[in-house]
Amino acid sequence: MSLGRRLAIIGGFVGAGVLGVGFWFARERDRLGDRRLFNLKPDEAGLNGWVKIGRDDSVTVAIPRAEMGQGVQTALAMLVAEELDARWDQIRVEEPPESVVYRNVDILIDSLPFSPEESGSVVEAAHWIAGKLGGVLGVNATGGSTSVRDAWLPMRTAGAVARDLLLRAASRKAGLPVTDLAIVDGEVRKRDGAKVATFGALVDSVEGLAERPPPPLKKPAEFKLIGKPLPRLDILAKVTGRATFGIDVRQPGLLYAAVRNSPTFGGEALGFTLKQGKLPKGIEKVVIVPGGIAAVGTSWWKAERFLDEGVEVKWQPGPAPGLDTPGLWKRYEDLLENGEPALTRTLGTVVTTTSDRQQTLTAAYRAPYLAHTTLEPMNCTARVGPTGVEVWMPNQSPTLMRLAAARTAGVPQDRVSVHTTFLGGGFGRRAEVDLVRQAVSCALVLPERPVQVLWSREEDIRHDCYRPMALARWRAVLEMAGDKPKLVSVAKRQVAQSPSEQFPVRTVGLPAQKQPEGNAVENPPYAFPHYQLDAMVADGVVPVGFWRSVGHSHTAFFDESFIDELASALKKDPFDLRRDLLVGRPRHLKVLETAAREAGWGTPLPPGSGRGIALRASFGSIVAQVAEVSVPDGRSIAVKRVTCAIDCGPVVNPAIVRAQMESGIIYGLSAALFGEITLTNGRVEQGNFPDYDAVRLAEAPVMAVHLVDSGATDIGGVGEPGTPPIAPAVANAIFAATGKRLRSLPLRMADG
Repeated sequence: MSLGRRLAIIGGFVGAGVLGVGFWFARERDRLGDRRLFNLKPDEAGLNGWVKIGRDDSVTVAIPRAEMGQGVQTALAMLVAEELDARWDQIRVEEPPESVVYRNVDILIDSLPFSPEESGSVVEAAHWIAGKLGGVLGVNATGGSTSVRDAWLPMRTAGAVARDLLLRAASRKAGLPVTDLAIVDGEVRKRDGAKVATFGALVDSVEGLAERPPPPLKKPAEFKLIGKPLPRLDILAKVTGRATFGIDVRQPGLLYAAVRNSPTFGGEALGFTLKQGKLPKGIEKVVIVPGGIAAVGTSWWKAERFLDEGVEVKWQPGPAPGLDTPGLWKRYEDLLENGEPALTRTLGTVVTTTSDRQQTLTAAYRAPYLAHTTLEPMNCTARVGPTGVEVWMPNQSPTLMRLAAARTAGVPQDRVSVHTTFLGGGFGRRAEVDLVRQAVSCALVLPERPVQVLWSREEDIRHDCYRPMALARWRAVLEMAGDKPKLVSVAKRQVAQSPSEQFPVRTVGLPAQKQPEGNAVENPPYAFPHYQLDAMVADGVVPVGFWRSVGHSHTAFFDESFIDELASALKKDPFDLRRDLLVGRPRHLKVLETAAREAGWGTPLPPGSGRGIALRASFGSIVAQVAEVSVPDGRSIAVKRVTCAIDCGPVVNPAIVRAQMESGIIYGLSAALFGEITLTNGRVEQGNFPDYDAVRLAEAPVMAVHLVDSGATDIGGVGEPGTPPIAPAVANAIFAATGKRLRSLPLRMADG
């Protein structure tokens, strides 16, 4: 990226108004919020915008991020509880109101077009300005494995400020110097251990105490909760059936809506005819909604059946009704050869000399469109009344849902309230606003009646915002003199649609930027003599969105597969080559070595089996995985064991980290072995799990996760980094077992 474009980014931030608002986020304590912000009840006292206490001795923590199984409620609450010195059994969590205090600053910083290893004044200035802007114009959003990273300082600061406030309240109540008091196990005590006050006894004593600068935060050696595998706060409600997911919402007078979306991308319903001339009993309305048509009735099943049997829809086809997968691949191949790069990046020293001893190694790799297939079907409940719009839904950004609902209903945003339920899977899909637009459209024609829109699995798979299909070609120049070939240079060209280009166009109407997905073009960590990347952005009507680990999910397959091919050409062990190329990368090297050691790299395996290794840094964390694969009959692929090592910096809850690595492995393995969305005549061919399969329990490998402590102080994400390495690790293991190199996903032996 040119310096001029990078400076333009900074100038754009300034032009967006960040200087005009006086840098609302100029101080970290500005993220604390007012004590009255956090939904206070009569028996509660607010300590800041993140923490309140109750007369029952409880401590309630504001959790503005969506809990979709990743453990965010627990992890964020631990940050507050640690600095507050509260007991874990005192902690409660609650969704806070809409406020700039809770907006995700890190998610905006992560969207900047810089590779993680890039530094310098331009990068630092852009990060600084994005951090300031995030508090003013940012969004409350859950994604990009940023939740803990964004909360690490503000929520710990909130806990420390709350502790200071309670100590001063106890001092005033008991008539003792603050210096004689401490909080131990969730109550105020004297230094000699004598009890002074419970938190509940101080509810009336904190009012009127002046704000003070935040006290120093604990040093890691002082942590009592952070780093411990504390039990998750959401598990009890989920295993007892008391947890409310979006599909569980039941409001008085609730109606249910089934949907048929346009068969082709970008199409619309122009009109409809009732086959019997009237609505049957149990069906209240038929409504044209954005992208399709909905039937609203007293049960979802009645509405679903009616769409099948009672309505004839006139469709306006989308702009490419004849689109098919072979034609798309042909277009991508042409772009790969002849396309103008949207981004070119070079690293290292160009070698211009050639000799007859040089050879070229070339390999092309493919990754298909992928659906998200969240276990909980896509849904949203909306009610439109005289005072505004109310929405209940599993979503990853209340800010975006509020904006979309307001625009659909034609009301100001302050007249829209969004209630975020538990999410039965998110993976990026629930950041999209299509469901809220459809639900509000239905509710508008049935005023004061809540309407729950629920998509069938077929609608979900055929009308997703997909992980992009992508094509890449690696090329390496090798010096083949003697018995020790040497790497001279590598280059990669790749083609894909860009979710980060489409998403803001689709959700808020921003103009397209024609830039590739940022983490799809991050530099490999290896010290190549010379590296060049050319990235082309493909146009297309197929909607693409953020899918767990986003661009890393396919570029890790491209990059780590080619590293293995390089190792073979250079007559080196794949682990040894990676180790040699990780010059100046001690964290990466330690993670790689841990995974290899724990997997028994180099030890014998049964015939027809092999090990493959892959490394990927993403979302602030470094992950290496070794897959042990068996191909007993030369056709079927069985992944027997996966050894995973991760360095995510300071670990908040090791049990959550391990669970997320295992989750990411299974999600990525499902895509590697089965995942593929294909098109014929402008329509998606797959419709449900029989033709879009996933790894079942009996097929799941044995998994071992090892946490690597490199002493790093920066927090890394854990929700997504476990997914990218698994596909290349399995592909490399298949080569080790069979000698067949598979370069297309999903992995099928017939493609070797």
